[in-house]
Amino acid sequence: MTDFWDKGWTRFPYDPVLARWVDHALPQARASVTDPAFAEWLDCEGTWFIGVDALDNDPEGRVGQSDPLSGQAMTFVSQHYGHLPLHKGQVSVVYPGYPRPRRGESEAASRYRRNRDAAHVDGLRPVGPYRRRRVDEPHAWILGIPLTEASADAAPMVLWEGSHKILGSAFARAMEGQPKDALHQIDITEIYQAARREVFETCPRIELPAKPGEAYLLHRHCLHGVAPWAEAASAGPDGRMIAYFRPEFAGGVAEWIESP
Repeated sequence: MTDFWDKGWTRFPYDPVLARWVDHALPQARASVTDPAFAEWLDCEGTWFIGVDALDNDPEGRVGQSDPLSGQAMTFVSQHYGHLPLHKGQVSVVYPGYPRPRRGESEAASRYRRNRDAAHVDGLRPVGPYRRRRVDEPHAWILGIPLTEASADAAPMVLWEGSHKILGSAFARAMEGQPKDALHQIDITEIYQAARREVFETCPRIELPAKPGEAYLLHRHCLHGVAPWAEAASAGPDGRMIAYFRPEFAGGVAEWIESP
């Protein structure tokens, strides 16, 4: 897994420990899709259930009667980033026809979703009418755990290999010399957009399909998104369903910048 540091991502092969966890997580994830409490997360004209905080796991990753979330992937992140408490997992479900426009999305944003896979770095939410960006969620890492079988062209995760180096350097330059307790207030909009353009020009775009029992890990600075659902793609009635975990650093944005 040493290629993680160079490429900004790695894939973990089938792990029976993780597969058992998926067996427990799938029924709860499936139930969240039709839970009225999460109805707001069905978007893109019914082709994407965003499912933020929709999985009812505890800080150790237990779902229902499952054991704590463990296996090769969790061992790797614990070795390199320590043992971080887990938030409620995201249940991201994509259906045939994705991407259609999100509610309130501009034509430019919809075009970016179609043509650039809505590529982004997690934790940089656009705020206000001018969509200015700051680091408001300093994630440590991003772990994707497929919950259903789907064809490789059924809206897989997409990433730009090596992009974490370009973006990480850009973020560090933007925050150089600033007080650590004020880093979350720094506007990084322009430097982020410029670095993203460089990534599109220089980094290979990688599609990353995976099956239940497998997992993939992305560096927190890695540019990533979701590919369109191909015309011939296939999945079961649950669609292409993936659980995501992105725990935050206790050290805030300073650790987000400085950590490997």
